[in-house]
Amino acid sequence: MRRMSDIPRAVSTIKIENARVRVVEWRFAPGAATGWHRHAYDYVVVPITTGPLALHGTDGAVTTAPLVTGEPYFRTAGVEHDVRNPNATEFVFVEVELKDAPLSG
Repeated sequence: MRRMSDIPRAVSTIKIENARVRVVEWRFAPGAATGWHRHAYDYVVVPITTGPLALHGTDGAVTTAPLVTGEPYFRTAGVEHDVRNPNATEFVFVEVELKDAPLSG
């Protein structure tokens, strides 16, 4: 089993951030991972690449998520996982975090 320190890290680039949203592009080299994290906000993921991602849960379970280019999905805050790219090629998605902000008007 590989240690987390031996696993390449996915690269995140903040594209937009303001009081209401944070938009982050995630790029995963083959075998790369986000590292363990917990989502503080509800979020939407929009895949730029088609293929599976491996979602490692805190209970040790690994779930394969088949993502399709342009097909978004929504998750609520509190999700905790490590996302890994099992593909032989780069995998890319855009994540939109929905920050808590009062409605105006």
